[in-house]
Amino acid sequence: MAKVVRSQKKGAEKKEPKVGSILITQPRPETEKSPYFDLAKKYDLKLDFHAFIRVEGLSGKDFRKQRIDIAEYTAIIFTSRYAVDHFFRICEELKVKVSQDMKYFCITEAVALYLQKFILYRKRKVFYSADGSTAGLLDVIGKHKNEKYILPVSDSAKNEIAQYLIKHSIKYTEATLYRMASNDIASVMQSAYDLIVFFSPLSVMTLFEHYPTFKQNGTMIGAFGPTTSKAVEESGLRLDIKAPMPNAPSMVSALELFLSPKKK
Repeated sequence: MAKVVRSQKKGAEKKEPKVGSILITQPRPETEKSPYFDLAKKYDLKLDFHAFIRVEGLSGKDFRKQRIDIAEYTAIIFTSRYAVDHFFRICEELKVKVSQDMKYFCITEAVALYLQKFILYRKRKVFYSADGSTAGLLDVIGKHKNEKYILPVSDSAKNEIAQYLIKHSIKYTEATLYRMASNDIASVMQSAYDLIVFFSPLSVMTLFEHYPTFKQNGTMIGAFGPTTSKAVEESGLRLDIKAPMPNAPSMVSALELFLSPKKK
C-alpha cells in the first residue's frame, strides 16, 4: 500500500507518485542477468535504456601529444569504468607495460573490482572509497600523498579530485583518454517517464541541450555520483534519488530503497 501524506484539510489525502516507468540514461546491459531486470520484474516496471552520451576514445597518436610517460607514475586514480577501459586500451595500443607496483585508487568498490578484467587483482595494491563518494576517495588518497598520480579524464572533465591534489601539493598529471559527446535523445523523450536516472553531469546537459525548456513537473529524478547530483540541482531540477549512499552503494540498491515503501 502506498504511503499517504495528510494535508491540512481534514480528510484529504495525497498519495506519493507511483513509479511505473523508468528511463536509465545508459546503454542497455549486455546480459539479462543485470540486477536492473530483477528490479523491473519485482516491481512490475517499464524499464527503458538510452545512452544520453557516448564515449569516444582518443587514439594512441593523440595521447602521445600529451607527452605522458606512464612508467614515471606510481599510482592512478579511476573515477569510472570508462577511465579503466581507455587507460588499458591506450597502454595496449602503445605497448606500454604497467608496473606491478602501480597503485590503483578507485571511486567505488565496483570500479575497483572492474580492474579484474585487466590485472591480477589480488596481487595488486587497490584502494577505493568506503562509501563511494569523492570525499571518501580523497580521504584514501590523503593517506598516500607521496605517490605520483595519473588522473585519467575526459576532454570536458572538471572535478574535485584535481583541486584536492593541487591544494595538498600532491604530484599528479591529468591524462585525457576519451571524449564525451551528446547523443540524440529525441526518440526516447517522446515517451513520458515517471523517473529519469542520470549518471553524469553531461547527461543532464544533454537533456537541456535538446530540450532547453524542459519542465520536470511530476517526473522524478535520480542521480548517481556527487557531480551528477550537483548538476541536477544546479539545473533547477528536484533530486528525488541520490546514490551512492552508505545504505545504497549502487543505483539499483538506491532504486530498491525508493521503490520498496511504495509497495507495502
